Amino acid sequence: MFNKHRLESPDAEANDQRVRVTGLEAGYPGRLVLRQLTADIPALAMTALVGPNGSGKSTLLGVLAGVIDATSGRLTYAPGRPPAFVPQRGAVGDALPLTARQTVEMGRWGQRGLWRRLTRHDRTVVDSAMERLGVLGLAARQLGELSGGQRQRVLIAQGLAQQSDLLLLDEPTTGLDPEARARITTLLTDLVADGTTVVQATHDLEAARSADACLLLSDGRLVAQGSPERVLSPAALSRIWQPE
Repeated sequence: MFNKHRLESPDAEANDQRVRVTGLEAGYPGRLVLRQLTADIPALAMTALVGPNGSGKSTLLGVLAGVIDATSGRLTYAPGRPPAFVPQRGAVGDALPLTARQTVEMGRWGQRGLWRRLTRHDRTVVDSAMERLGVLGLAARQLGELSGGQRQRVLIAQGLAQQSDLLLLDEPTTGLDPEARARITTLLTDLVADGTTVVQATHDLEAARSADACLLLSDGRLVAQGSPERVLSPAALSRIWQPE
């Protein structure tokens, strides 16, 4: 049995956590991915989900975002807005005739609905998110025409437009050049400083080491959690990590 609820009056210990995961199991028809996973996502911090392909990082993000149903376990959310989910760049088709601005405007659909016109407030939120990510000048460009780094910043702006205090990102720096990776990492660090809890699945160990906390996954199970210095030790990584 799976339970999801929000803490309305968390105790002191729970107040330090944005999400608490207990005994979580989830996957896809005929394939269990997450197995009895128990972990904490600290509030007002950046948490990196690290592990080899197939370890369950994307599945855990999907469950936290509410786009994948868990089969058992418990999710406890501290008070706050529903999470904003930024998928991998490859999950958004290049063939869709969307401009950068239209892509960011999709972040307002949760408040407005698919068919209702955006209000002045919605447009202001979209402008602010695009300006924050440095993509306002790309507003009229087709999404498929953008570079990898530009496109990723547009997708993160879409997440910001949802005005959530919990931002979930799936491989936000994969496939980007070093300069673009560093820029995304700096942007995410700034978001945390401004009061957003950020959770990112990543293969980028450099980005993971800049996080405040890490969850190390292997075969759908939690291997370790805590500071990057402790979790991403050579000994821990050598037990599970296969270079790609």
